[in-house]
Amino acid sequence: MKLAKAALFGAAITVSAGMMLSTGAGAQRSDRSAQKPVAGMKWNSVVTRKDGGHIFGNPNAAAKLKEYVSYTCPHCANFADQGDPALKLIYIPSGKVSVEVRHVIRDPIDWTAAVLAHCGEPEKFALNHAAIMSGQKDWLKIAQEATPGQQQRWGNPNRTAARKAIASDLGFEKIMERRGYSRIEIAKCLADEEAAVKLVMQSMEEAKEMNVSGTPSFALNGKLLEGTHSWPVLQQNLDAFFDAQKGQ
Repeated sequence: MKLAKAALFGAAITVSAGMMLSTGAGAQRSDRSAQKPVAGMKWNSVVTRKDGGHIFGNPNAAAKLKEYVSYTCPHCANFADQGDPALKLIYIPSGKVSVEVRHVIRDPIDWTAAVLAHCGEPEKFALNHAAIMSGQKDWLKIAQEATPGQQQRWGNPNRTAARKAIASDLGFEKIMERRGYSRIEIAKCLADEEAAVKLVMQSMEEAKEMNVSGTPSFALNGKLLEGTHSWPVLQQNLDAFFDAQKGQ
């Protein structure tokens, strides 16, 4: 999906003076050091939170894959349904592939979803991310049919109030409650403005640096994969990478 300056209800995100303004288990811990492949290592249990993203698997893998995704992108939800399970079942366990999920935050809904996906310890992110993506069909329909009153609440200059309104109106709170979060925990994450601004700044800088123009997009070992926006095409790229390695 191509990126748009103003998404859904017309609220564009801009950055000024470092602030965000809106017009409308195993080895799960943060910033752990890179590891060498270890026989029998359960790489699916290794999660690293770093610079606004989450890395799954061996941080020292031969193939370092980055996913650039947006929660309001239907194609990203399709990839989460088809590609993410395949990566976790087939590629990550070998220790030869790591997958880093990066956010492309296009609007206040994206921002709210990303904040909630990051709520809690790094090991919680995978299922938070999957739950929000799997529910997209339902909550995105509500967003697309938003009333003027909802649009006004979602564009509130008080960003904490705006995120709480979005989380309530779109059912994000219920999704997180089903994940085992209390209302107090959810409210605390939504109100952490410092973390929210840091997340969106890191996400925007990364997407700009990599020249990401649509979602989902993918980079392999620091190089953006042109014309790769679906699991079948990405799988071809990964398999070609390892085939080339065998020939060396």
